[in-house]
Amino acid sequence: MSEELESEKKKKLSLFSTVMFGLSAIIGSGWMFGSSQAAKIAGPAAILAWIIGAILVFIIAIVYVEIGTMFPEDGAMSRFSMYTHGSLLGHIASWANWLSLLAIMPIEAVASVQYMSSWPWSWAKWTGALMHGDQLSLKGLVAATIMLVIFMLINYWSVSLMAKFNNAISIFKIFVPIVTMIALVSAHFSVSNLGSNFHEFMPNGTSSVFLAISSAGIIFSYVAFQTVINLGNDIKKPAVNIRRGIVISLLISAIIYISLQFVFIGSLPSSIVSKGWGSLDFNSPYSDLAILLNIYWLSTLIYFTAFISPFGSGMAFSASAGKSLASMPKNHHMPKILGKTDNKYDSPRMALILNFVVSFIMILLFKNWTMLSRVVSATMLISLLTGPVVAGSLRKIAPDFKRPTKIKGMKIFAPLAFDLISLAIYWTMFPTTIEVIAIVILGLPVYVIFERRRGFRNMKQKFNASLWMIFQLIFLSCISWIGGTDFGGLGLIRYPVDFVVILVVSTFVYYWAVKVSYRSNYFESAKELNATINMEKEYE
Repeated sequence: MSEELESEKKKKLSLFSTVMFGLSAIIGSGWMFGSSQAAKIAGPAAILAWIIGAILVFIIAIVYVEIGTMFPEDGAMSRFSMYTHGSLLGHIASWANWLSLLAIMPIEAVASVQYMSSWPWSWAKWTGALMHGDQLSLKGLVAATIMLVIFMLINYWSVSLMAKFNNAISIFKIFVPIVTMIALVSAHFSVSNLGSNFHEFMPNGTSSVFLAISSAGIIFSYVAFQTVINLGNDIKKPAVNIRRGIVISLLISAIIYISLQFVFIGSLPSSIVSKGWGSLDFNSPYSDLAILLNIYWLSTLIYFTAFISPFGSGMAFSASAGKSLASMPKNHHMPKILGKTDNKYDSPRMALILNFVVSFIMILLFKNWTMLSRVVSATMLISLLTGPVVAGSLRKIAPDFKRPTKIKGMKIFAPLAFDLISLAIYWTMFPTTIEVIAIVILGLPVYVIFERRRGFRNMKQKFNASLWMIFQLIFLSCISWIGGTDFGGLGLIRYPVDFVVILVVSTFVYYWAVKVSYRSNYFESAKELNATINMEKEYE
């Protein structure tokens, strides 16, 4: 191999590129639709939804930072639970993680097309045909598919090429929201929109805040931090830069999202606020608001950004989903061809191609942003359930492992993160919870086929170590069905008693899960990978 090709293979993401990658994933279509959707659900209290959502995800991220820096590898999110609970739980978690990452691509493609469909210029009248009502038309499907192809091709060529595109887009994505906020506040801002009493500030009660977290794209936006972990081995000094990349990108994103929500509410004309928050109906929220306030140059900028911003997130998630799928053959329950990276750019090309095909199918099934965001949120949260359990289990069965970022108070953070994830799954509302669990279960036949070839070795132990997950998913489905009406349930267990029930049962399940952890057949691989970390070199 030539020196040029060797140099290309050695190129990795710097801390700056890692932060930009995290920002590009987190600040996607969520900023363009989230503020409007959250305000419609919770009124001015939507500001609290973004704050609580950020705190919730930060607690989850803290847990993942510890285990992510312990095992810096591509597609790491698909591997963790294999080490402590065996292949069955590992397959469930990796399948859910892959689907959640994969589904971001069609969401971002649909978001771009949805904004394009409302372009107001005379030369762009043809874009109106991209949507039929609130769903993509045939032309819209073609436009979204073209975006998926571009996502695939950029990652198909190399991670360094992707980084160059991503850095430029990320800077632009931070710049435009800031300009948008300054312009809107300069044109019109009324503190009275926030309300003069508790009822006006929170017109739909406290439950609406939690509902907004799951239904307005808040969770969907924030949990994109995991894309940094999935790039593992593509990051320079991963043992420290994974932590820095996640913390910095989450902090910047939270400040931007919370500020955007505050400005959106304050900038709304009184004629709209007087109709009630539930009457908000913007197809292109910030562009529509800019036009209402006669800031036409801003609407033009936002329409352009509405194409670029989701593009950046889609590209980032294309890379992350590719790494996730390519890592699954290491678990011996997916075809080996998906993990092949024998090309000069070291990219998982077969995985990228399959991801494109599945993403296209998802666009055919779910043709608008709102439908996809709930499904993705629930799928992501289910895949994240194993993280706190793995962190707690590793403290028990591998206390001597190198921990570049050892979190103080993990005995508190791990069960707390598990409880919060369980609550957030409940917030995605019935019947979304059951629909998503069904999608996750679709991956089990694949596991059975490959496990049969391996002779179903140690199956009893694998099943016992995974039973807690099966129980938790069934429990969350049942509580979602009979729980509070605010969250789509029958109301047999009312809010906030439903929250208490979930917290109590989930805490029990967490300790059950840690108790049944063991050094699986994959534990030796984890030990070897962890041993490669040079603590002194990482902190140079």
